[in-house]
Amino acid sequence: MLDTNVLFAGLYSAQGQSHRLLRAIFGKQVRMVISTPLLFEYEDVLKRSQMELGLSEADIDAVLDNLCSVAHFQAIYFLWRPCLSDAKDDMVLELAVAARAPRLVTFNSRDFVPASRFGVSVVSPRQLLEDLK
Repeated sequence: MLDTNVLFAGLYSAQGQSHRLLRAIFGKQVRMVISTPLLFEYEDVLKRSQMELGLSEADIDAVLDNLCSVAHFQAIYFLWRPCLSDAKDDMVLELAVAARAPRLVTFNSRDFVPASRFGVSVVSPRQLLEDLK
């Protein structure tokens, strides 16, 4: 499970752990789960920030297409809302629960404290990459 802020950071800079994580996802060393609502969230955030990212709409579409090609799509049949203070975070947590994802990768761990009630641990990109060693 990949929160939007990690995807953004991975595209913003090729130097950080988020970029390394994206490379691992695209290289199929890390399994990624996605839903249609999360894909639309990714698209919205990235296209609003395309100037900052230095990417064209076509570049963003290509990134998302490639992400879809390696990700596992998960339908969500049960909503846990409201559980978190941000509805978009609720969407990410619901996907993690539906997919039985053991980890949710984000920079905003404080926003996902209730995730532990669902058996989902919240980690940073660095923590996930260290766990994979």
